[in-house]
Amino acid sequence: MKFLPLIPVYLLAIIYLVFGSNFFLHFIQMPPMEGNAGAFIGLIYSTGFLAFVKVLEILFAILLILKPTRALGLLLIAPISLNILLFELFIAHQPGIGILLVALNSWAIYGAREKYFGVVASFK
Repeated sequence: MKFLPLIPVYLLAIIYLVFGSNFFLHFIQMPPMEGNAGAFIGLIYSTGFLAFVKVLEILFAILLILKPTRALGLLLIAPISLNILLFELFIAHQPGIGILLVALNSWAIYGAREKYFGVVASFK
């Protein structure tokens, strides 16, 4: 059962690698968005901000795959997971994969909590 804590980490890495790469390679057809969600995505796409975030997703997914940088990757990808969930809840009004991403990220961070004790203990 030593591999159990790695399941959420590798699932996160796969999800972010696939969808981050899809932004540039277009191998999965994405449905068009309408209303506020479409306007928001259109804005961040046209400014290049979404491309920057997708590059970060790919880089952070690679950090998750590599054992020495896994704990750092979990912390760096957590805000992206949370922003996806918040976008789905407040702008698109359709919860989706964001719930899974936040759950996997939380589970993985909790599974690696001993790596973060030094950071948390420094606040005392």
